[in-house]
Amino acid sequence: MTKDAKDSYLVGLIGSGIGPSLSPALHEREADRQGLRYLYRLIDIDTLGVPPEAVGDVVRAARDLGFDGLNITHPCKQLVIGHLDEIAPQAEALGAVNTVVFEDGRAVGHNTDVTGFAASFARGLPDVPLERVVQLGAGGAGAAVAHAMLTLGAERVTVVDALADRAAGLAASLNRHFGEGRAAPATPDRLAGLLAGADGIVHATPTGMAAHPGLPLPAELLHPGLWIAEVVYRPLETELLRTARAIGCAALDGGGMAAFQAADAFRLFTGRGPDSLRMLADIADLAGVAEPSAGHAV
Repeated sequence: MTKDAKDSYLVGLIGSGIGPSLSPALHEREADRQGLRYLYRLIDIDTLGVPPEAVGDVVRAARDLGFDGLNITHPCKQLVIGHLDEIAPQAEALGAVNTVVFEDGRAVGHNTDVTGFAASFARGLPDVPLERVVQLGAGGAGAAVAHAMLTLGAERVTVVDALADRAAGLAASLNRHFGEGRAAPATPDRLAGLLAGADGIVHATPTGMAAHPGLPLPAELLHPGLWIAEVVYRPLETELLRTARAIGCAALDGGGMAAFQAADAFRLFTGRGPDSLRMLADIADLAGVAEPSAGHAV
């Protein structure tokens, strides 16, 4: 049976502390509009009492129980790779998987964070300059958005992370994939000089979530010539976005990435084309009525 012939799906999300995730409502709303029976379940490793390294066992159990697919979030996006039968090229290049599809008993890994962020950025900041981009954060989300920025045509991305080795590792991986000189690592003490000549900032750290309030950089380093692209989507308006908009920066919230990556995952799970713009409206609605919390990208 092809995916298109089905009208019932069971999917889930594996991660830590995912109780407040908007993914179940986001996917199920779109499925309802398409007349599908679609159950989206949260599989929280904290609730299960298992470590992140047990993600392979959890994936196998879900496959054996008849799940059609899974989303994967922090802290399992890298750890899950060794437990899959196949990895799509983009996910392999990233070293991170956020979507697993079960096909004929095989587990196939994908990454929709890259395409989700790229679609959001192209829609929300379509005409901004991309010569010199400074990115804050080199973790799993950071890897995805850096790939997206270089795919969108950024000439150079400087990856800033408090962990120098992590920034260096991501920059080296980006240069292997996109060509030497497209990425460089840096530590936070260099931010003042970098931002003085930058076109924009991509923020890919947890700072700004309800559980991690505050700014990821000193406010005085912002200036009106910068654009700001945020990955955090709960709350939709972070302190970084409020501060940046107050001084005249063009700014993009993280809701678009959350909606478009979910739409791409929905397409992988079902073989059906979702209404991405309707899902974007759903994010705004759900984030507005839900308790702001420390949500991840899915």
